[in-house]
Amino acid sequence: MKTRTITAVIALLLFLPVVIIGSWPLLILVYLMAITGLYEILKMNRIHIFSLPGFLSLIALCMVLIPKESFSPAIADFQLEIIVALALIMLSTTVVSKNRFTFVDMGFCVLAVAYIGIGFMYFFETRESGLIYILYALLIVWLTDTGAYLFGKAFGRRKLWPQISPNKTIEGSLGGTLVSVIIPVVFVLLGVMEGSLWLLIPFTIVLSIFGQMGDLVESALKRHFDVKDSGTFLPGHGGILDRFDSFIFVLPLMNILPIIS
Repeated sequence: MKTRTITAVIALLLFLPVVIIGSWPLLILVYLMAITGLYEILKMNRIHIFSLPGFLSLIALCMVLIPKESFSPAIADFQLEIIVALALIMLSTTVVSKNRFTFVDMGFCVLAVAYIGIGFMYFFETRESGLIYILYALLIVWLTDTGAYLFGKAFGRRKLWPQISPNKTIEGSLGGTLVSVIIPVVFVLLGVMEGSLWLLIPFTIVLSIFGQMGDLVESALKRHFDVKDSGTFLPGHGGILDRFDSFIFVLPLMNILPIIS
């Protein structure tokens, strides 16, 4: 518990200032976190990031992470074409390797790049839309997690999805979503976020539920590959994916819903 607390404090002291600053420092941090996440997920499937498929996945991930308002327009103009070319090369690897690297492995790499790349790409894009929006997303996930833990401890009786995550309860899940509703109420009352409260409340509920689904998806992935944590990057907390699995679901959905003006 001591290690977990120390790691959390140090991570927040390093992480929050970069989020507040945004721009290049945040983009560099996003790339580092996404690459670490890719390393973790490929390792689960015993694909080394410095193998040919791993290296191609890494390049594809870096292409997905290029911001919409790119600092390198020449590369951004051919972003899709480069990703398609990488996918074709990866498919060819199944032949060259004589099926030691299979079509299924290739599909895993492509989905891993999409899963991690889109989530972290929206982390940067959301911050570029305004600091309040990324704080809104961060607080939804953090308060949902805290509320789920507290309500689960106090009232948890019925298991939410025991085959995937044995410790989570229905009562905890509902409690976490209930606590997350505090965020739009406070933000609107303080005047720091625009929009109708009667729209933001249901949007927050949806985002809270999908954040929990993101957590369950990563739990299912770890259970499938029989690993306890995605990595050891954060002592006491596991890997990058263990800490950002909910954000990977919340941030893209947040940009789809009419929240960011």
